[in-house]
Amino acid sequence: MYERFGLFIDGAWRPARDGATLAVIDPADEEVIGTIPRAGPADLDDALAALAAAAPRWRAVSGWERSAVLRRIAAELRARAEEAAGMMSRETGKPLAEARGELAAAVDQFDWYADEARRIFGHSLDGREPQVRLQVRYDPVGPVAAFTAWNFPALLPARKIAAALAAGCPIVVKPSEETPSSLYVIAEAARAAGLPPGVLNVVTGAPPDIARHLIASPVIRKVSLTGSLAVGQALMRLCADGMKKMTMELGGHAPVLVFADADPVAAGIACARAKFRNAGQVCIAPSRFYVHESLYEPFARAMAGTAAALRVGHGRDAGVEVGPMVNARGRERVARLVEDALGRGAELLAGGGPPPGFNRGFFYAPTVLGRVPEGAAVLQEEPFGPVAPILPFAGFDEVVARANALPYGLAGYVFSRSLETATRAAEALEVGMVGVNDMLLAAAEIPFGGIKASGMGREGGRLGILDYLEPKYVKLRLA
Repeated sequence: MYERFGLFIDGAWRPARDGATLAVIDPADEEVIGTIPRAGPADLDDALAALAAAAPRWRAVSGWERSAVLRRIAAELRARAEEAAGMMSRETGKPLAEARGELAAAVDQFDWYADEARRIFGHSLDGREPQVRLQVRYDPVGPVAAFTAWNFPALLPARKIAAALAAGCPIVVKPSEETPSSLYVIAEAARAAGLPPGVLNVVTGAPPDIARHLIASPVIRKVSLTGSLAVGQALMRLCADGMKKMTMELGGHAPVLVFADADPVAAGIACARAKFRNAGQVCIAPSRFYVHESLYEPFARAMAGTAAALRVGHGRDAGVEVGPMVNARGRERVARLVEDALGRGAELLAGGGPPPGFNRGFFYAPTVLGRVPEGAAVLQEEPFGPVAPILPFAGFDEVVARANALPYGLAGYVFSRSLETATRAAEALEVGMVGVNDMLLAAAEIPFGGIKASGMGREGGRLGILDYLEPKYVKLRLA
């Protein structure tokens, strides 16, 4: 599946210099899909040299010209979307419909930033003296090293690449070794669109080795990561020595607050469908369900019934709604969290293990746990899988305090018919994003990101490009 790809360095596909490779596994049957290059130090040095050479040239390209290139990348990616969706589904196990939707969202990123490339502007002020002018302009931060996760292998790199290119920054991207094909297709689309060589580079291999090598180089001026808290902390330490600018979107553990005036059945169905999308492997997935005690029973029945009815299978099969998890360690984590919760007295309302008939692949049935005690690990650790714990609550202040108790602060959700309640709850939640009676948050035009242990900076929207720019103040005294 990867025969025509490889490392993408200075506008060309190539193997690793030493011929080293890594295997990619199909999570639905545990068979090897193919092999990809394992970049070594020499390969990474080639990528850094390409970035260094491309940086002054791409910086000098006007915003209007960069906009045209981005628009062509969007068109080329759109033309390749069906092929890319099939490859993504095979690597991740996600249903084809979800893969197609993700490719469309990736195209949106390039379309959005094609406009933003033409709208990078500063401002001017009158000086305190008649002969003084004060100006603020924005310059590209410089070459970027980006690291992306496996759960959204097209959208996550697209957010970083589109914003970097729009700002005038060349970029090297390391995708997950488990799901590389989407970035390969993006790189091929960029080449076909006429992006100059060296402006976009793709490397695969051992994540710690690649991160250390790239971030240590003085060529790299900014690092962007989508990944776990532990990886974010490690990269921040690496960035400290060189004072590299960072954007990080890390883990989440999104609370859902279902207030007494909400529709419990509609909320339960919506929560189930959002929770089990991509087998629960979504950073902004709702993952702690706090339901007012008066609505607990109908909500729990609706959520459990919806979860039990979801069709599990290989993502390429017609009608499948939930695919496998991407790897064995994720499934083992979910199994441990479920076992811990049940051992502490939680009720099993749906799922609870691998679905019947699946003897191979990393499948785990959509699982709903009722009346989960506060000490359960599933309420403390990011589950990142198909398990949903439900808890009753009695009052507003109580539930907000419980929702804000964790160090995570990526997303949160509120269900209420009351404008006052919804507004107060949205403002009280310590998160970067809130959905009110809606659980589909991501879009090209909005700033995506979190606070606290969930990261820093924003991707997408008008704010997203600012993380790839540096303001420069100029004071001019007329002669």
